[in-house]
Amino acid sequence: MPKVARELSALEVGRLKAPGLHPVGGVPGLALQVTPTHARSWILRATVGTKRRDMGLGQFPGVTLAQAREKARNAREQIDQGTDPILQRQQAQSLLRAQQAASVTFEQAARSYIDAKSAEWKNAKHAAQWSATLETYAFPVIGKMHVSDIQQAHVLTVLEPIWSSKTETATRVRGRVELVLDWAKVRGYRTGENPARWRGHLDKLLAAPKKITKVEHHPAVPVKKAADFYEALRERSGTGARALEFALLTAARSGEVRGATWAEIDLDAKLWIVPAERMKGKKEHRVPLSAAAMKLLQGLSRMEGSDLLFPAARGGQLSDMSLTAVMRRMGLDSVPHGLRSTFRDWVAECTNYPRELAERALAHTLTNSVEAAYHRSDVLEKRRALMQDWAKFVATPYAVSGTVVRLPSRKRA
Repeated sequence: MPKVARELSALEVGRLKAPGLHPVGGVPGLALQVTPTHARSWILRATVGTKRRDMGLGQFPGVTLAQAREKARNAREQIDQGTDPILQRQQAQSLLRAQQAASVTFEQAARSYIDAKSAEWKNAKHAAQWSATLETYAFPVIGKMHVSDIQQAHVLTVLEPIWSSKTETATRVRGRVELVLDWAKVRGYRTGENPARWRGHLDKLLAAPKKITKVEHHPAVPVKKAADFYEALRERSGTGARALEFALLTAARSGEVRGATWAEIDLDAKLWIVPAERMKGKKEHRVPLSAAAMKLLQGLSRMEGSDLLFPAARGGQLSDMSLTAVMRRMGLDSVPHGLRSTFRDWVAECTNYPRELAERALAHTLTNSVEAAYHRSDVLEKRRALMQDWAKFVATPYAVSGTVVRLPSRKRA
């Protein structure tokens, strides 16, 4: 047992300034420790099991003499009951640190998920779009909540206000919340089912997006105005105008045209071969080039140091708005993507070409069994005739009699 020290008063303790360990009495082993720098703190020296332990009880005078004696008595009671108060404190601190490390808010989890996954997203804008939608709709509601606490009611609070009015955006938000919570579960930040999952869960509480989404078609050049548009476009100069012309003649997406390179063009075979990584469907797409498309390419100038067909003036790709700007300057409300709709309408209204061939020409992902047959082969030669007829159509003034001009009948593929 420690030597019983004389019980000092609070005034006497306050006068202890010499470096060393000063017993203060009242509880065996309780002392005031003074360091060479005159910092003072409470120490309880006791034997726990077979080990002598020094247990810190706090700084003086923040912890008063009376408080130090109370802490010391409690610690000795624990020791008498066979408990190591120092080990117990260490375990409690370790548990607290573990709990704090696992206490991640939804906003922290979302930003960590974006940082972890953005490297695999090919479009640099994808990460910005993720952040923007979550910052606008999710963070104000659940951003400060720990991911472990997020339940179905919280997810519904995020989604219900925009589910009917902004359905497409709401479905993206739901999917992104689900992915963040899945990430948090794998990282050990939460357990249980994902409250943002759709199938078998939220699909029982929210209307199916396909039932309530308002279809918004891309503004398109009317089929009857296609020739007028083509004629006016050819009179315009500039790389943007030529890129838009190429998009019209190939029925390709704007991004595919803006990123097209000379390495993708086979002038001998009159083919444009778009690699899978540049296609929306992640599948290589061969585009047969009409005589008009070939003439356009042959008239292009090549920029030194760039392999792009349509490079921007300062190098690199044309911006996403560059083709749209051409149409705006022409006084049109249409957008480049709408030219694909014009092509599709022309096939349906003015030709006998099968629908499946048009879908294949547009590089659409097909699920219908009949349409899928066109995916086993890209029916290149049939599409070559289709694209040549399309080029002839846009180069010929539309009949004003109101009679639909039918191209020669062709057998269904």
